[in-house]
Amino acid sequence: MQASFPGLIFNRYHMNYIGEIAAIGVAVCWTLSALFFEKAGRQIGSLSVNIIRLVWAFVLLGLTLLITGNGFIPTDATANQWFWLGLSGVVGLFLGDLFLFKSYLIIGSRTSTLIMSSVPMMTATIGWFFLDEKLAPKSILAIIISITGIVIAIADRRLKIKVPAKGLLFAFGGALGQAVGLILSKKGLGDYDAVAATQIRILFGLIGFILLITALRRWPSIIDALKNKKGVQSVSIGAIFGPFIGITLSLFAIQHTQTGIASTFMALVPVFIIIPSAIMFKEKITPHHVIGAIISIIGVSLFFF
Repeated sequence: MQASFPGLIFNRYHMNYIGEIAAIGVAVCWTLSALFFEKAGRQIGSLSVNIIRLVWAFVLLGLTLLITGNGFIPTDATANQWFWLGLSGVVGLFLGDLFLFKSYLIIGSRTSTLIMSSVPMMTATIGWFFLDEKLAPKSILAIIISITGIVIAIADRRLKIKVPAKGLLFAFGGALGQAVGLILSKKGLGDYDAVAATQIRILFGLIGFILLITALRRWPSIIDALKNKKGVQSVSIGAIFGPFIGITLSLFAIQHTQTGIASTFMALVPVFIIIPSAIMFKEKITPHHVIGAIISIIGVSLFFF
């Protein structure tokens, strides 16, 4: 079977920190997708955003697999890989993102990504129980410092966040879904191609939303959403960076490093989102945003030294 696209790039330069670098790329992609999905959600609703983005990702991933010679839908995956990756898609891309995208509309993408910074702790804890992954003391310290910086960067000057409890619960539900989804992905991934694995996850996540929309009889609202050109455009951009490039890189990352470490790099989204959110939504950047970013970078750098 041919190597995945990100694998060809990284292996060419024989880098020692392939997984960590891929995880940073994930953070960049998810920063962009969070911004555009929040924008789209306010225009066409979170449920419409979810299914449209997954359809986009499914098509893009399928075309990528066709180009690499693996077929639009991967047929070389084992039954075990289909089960665990499929379950990961249901938990992470259906349930997790259902909660996360709803939180975008209630508390905004910046606060939601702050809550998502709890994913490393959740993932590392679950990985310790189910994957027997051991984190060195330095790695644990790096996680704590990085998350501390994220909290400082997003919170107000008194480190207090006043948001609706409902929004917090939705955001924590999204964080838990992502953490469990990563664990399930790693259990079924092994050495399997990251693009093909993402396609399997997307497929099951898409099926989940199709069943939900059918049960709620929301197809008329989905059709109306497709008529909103600006909304669809925002979803399309978010889909390229999120479920297409971002999720593929996230699977590649956990293939080459521990899930707790990979998810810590991915959790840098709240720091990366400061400047672009200030530009897109005209939000003011305060000194504690910069201080938090510096602390987070220090935490991340501990993984390399």
